[in-house]
Amino acid sequence: MSTLSNPRKYKVIGTRPVRHDGVDKVTGRARYGADMKLPGMLSGAILRSPHAHARILKIDTSKAAALPGVRAIVTSADMPDQASRTVELGEGAAYMPHLSANILARDRVHYKGHAVAAVAADNIHIAQQAARLIEVQYEPLPAVLDVRRAMAPDAPVLNDDVVTECLGSHPGEQRGAGPTNVARHFQFAKGDVAQGFAAADIIVELEFDTTMVHQGYIEPHNATVFWNIDGKVTVWMSTQGSFSVQLQMSELLRIPVSSVKVVPMEIGGGFGGKISVYLPPVAALLSKKSGQPVQILMTRDAVFEATGPTPGSHIRVKLGMKKDGTLVAGDAWIAFEAGAFPGSPIAPGCMCIFACYDIPHAHVEGFDVCVNKPRTNAYRAPGSTQVAFAVESVVDELCRKIGMDPAEFRLRNGAREGTRRVDGPVFARVGMLETVQAIKNSDHYRSPKPGKDRGRGIASGFWFNVGMKSSVTATVNADGTVALIEGCPDIGGTRTSIAMQLAETLGITAEEVIPSVVDTGSVGYSDVTGGSRITFATGIAAVEAARDIQRQLVQRAALIWDVAPETVRYEDGHVVGPATNRLSFREIAGRIHSSGGPVIGSGTSSAANQAGAFGAHCVDVEIDRETGKVTILRYTIAQDVGTAIHPSYVEGQLQGGVVQGIGWALNEEYWYNDQGILKNATFLDYRIPTCYDVPMIETILVEVPDPQHPYGVRGVGEVPICPPPAAIANAVFDAIGVRMTELPMSPHRVLAQILKKSSGPA
Repeated sequence: MSTLSNPRKYKVIGTRPVRHDGVDKVTGRARYGADMKLPGMLSGAILRSPHAHARILKIDTSKAAALPGVRAIVTSADMPDQASRTVELGEGAAYMPHLSANILARDRVHYKGHAVAAVAADNIHIAQQAARLIEVQYEPLPAVLDVRRAMAPDAPVLNDDVVTECLGSHPGEQRGAGPTNVARHFQFAKGDVAQGFAAADIIVELEFDTTMVHQGYIEPHNATVFWNIDGKVTVWMSTQGSFSVQLQMSELLRIPVSSVKVVPMEIGGGFGGKISVYLPPVAALLSKKSGQPVQILMTRDAVFEATGPTPGSHIRVKLGMKKDGTLVAGDAWIAFEAGAFPGSPIAPGCMCIFACYDIPHAHVEGFDVCVNKPRTNAYRAPGSTQVAFAVESVVDELCRKIGMDPAEFRLRNGAREGTRRVDGPVFARVGMLETVQAIKNSDHYRSPKPGKDRGRGIASGFWFNVGMKSSVTATVNADGTVALIEGCPDIGGTRTSIAMQLAETLGITAEEVIPSVVDTGSVGYSDVTGGSRITFATGIAAVEAARDIQRQLVQRAALIWDVAPETVRYEDGHVVGPATNRLSFREIAGRIHSSGGPVIGSGTSSAANQAGAFGAHCVDVEIDRETGKVTILRYTIAQDVGTAIHPSYVEGQLQGGVVQGIGWALNEEYWYNDQGILKNATFLDYRIPTCYDVPMIETILVEVPDPQHPYGVRGVGEVPICPPPAAIANAVFDAIGVRMTELPMSPHRVLAQILKKSSGPA
């Protein structure tokens, strides 16, 4: 079920046309990364470390090189030297020595599965056999797997070049003696926290732990690369950012960016995990050595062991409020696992933790900590789900202390226009309160509470959403259609959402726009598909392109009618002139070649940035006291979506985020043994939710238009994953009076808390 909060006022926006790529997807004609085949193409295989932490003493490739059918072998010695430099790569900066060492390990391996060497051969079987023939001499080193243990002064240090950088300090400034595992230390504050807690009547403080969780995309990483004799490198792959890959390849291989062309294939899921590169530089070096194109397809266990999951965390949250339920103070301490190299989303975690509330006095401290696990990466609102689990659980405790309705508490204390976040920015027009009110008014929330061993919980969540850079071009065809060219890979139906905005602006139908996602040589620079930015930012670019077309068609009509251009206007899909002069879009399109030639509109977006988005979730659960199993009975999500361009896609994003959040809450976790070996690196053992684990998810689309967008769009893909763990934890407490502070809330953990409570004090 879906509910729209506002009546429709557009002709195209808000409708539900069939997605433009739908036929190719359902018939199997869409080409994904593994579908790429080139003449003379070799297969690549990667040798990965069996140790979580070890020094590489020697690599002997002689036996592999002697195997018939082997065409090239590479190690980190083939990777160009990166010196000590940091480069902006489109979605944040990267310290290049670390990025390079994550592609192929240099002097040390930092996690089980770390790539050490690679082989290209006539077929995959020879390549895999050759990889096994490579002999690596290791010196095992102590591994550190817990974020708090990694922060201890006597912990094994992963990277000798890491010293703690503090917010506001110069790069490399130390916090104590280095080297260290604590790569970054952030602090944000507003008001006077000591004064705030002194004025509080009720204070609650709790600690929380979460584990690494993988994005769970169905399609593994892939790359097909040809390094031509002229020095030009072409990459075919499934990626969230073609231009980001182009930049990474240019910097990692130390070749001009103009020498790299990236052709995006269809993508079978990403959720933030297909932005960083793992395979393309390796395939490129193998191609350069062999003179032939090379394809590398990642195995599923390698995806789990060696690509970027979201970080595990340890979090402490302390909140203080008045007896009337008014929040007065908040304090948070957050440590995120960065994995092998620095770069966890600790900064956004710090910025999100109190973002849903108007707290006059607040302080947040955050740490980016290296551990012997794969380097972490973005996963839908990176950093926000962990901190929402913590703060929303403490909010629930506060509500129970004074018997206040949790929705009413959020309406009293929720962020609104003018609220200043702890990290400084002041909210523009946002819909936090509207989402809570929508939940409070919902059939779900107003229905009778569940019975024995059943409970209800609510929680809120926030994500910034971003703008960044997008480019499009649009060509008017003589039959009245428009060919739309964009550079952002389509993951969630953005071909159609962009086409709909162009169609709305031109006054034509969505079906009359023909969208295509093209390579880096065919369109202007465009940032990654991530941060819930494409429908917003690329939509703005499409609107600009449509307005450019309108201006040109007005000029053409003036020429056709032999009137002054200022007497002609474009309205509702027509050019209208003096007297009875009037041509529909299709009619004037049919005359473009006789009135001056092609009409091509272009548009870009770079300045606009979103105000952020909020969601409120309500969930009912049932607990089996004998096993600890948590069953989801009913789930409702209300989210401020700005303007729902294609409501079906919006509903799908909301429901998909909730399902992933349920998995995070109840089942999903990276499970390492004491030696740092991941023991559940398959979908058989790493359990994501199935249709049997979730009910139909009810959606309420709250529309509080974002003033930065001509149609009020807000990104919708990030926020849905933030509240589920907290909402479910609050529902578990409501059901059985047990406060779960560790994720996932798998049966054995819930059962342990049930037994602990039933046994009473020791």
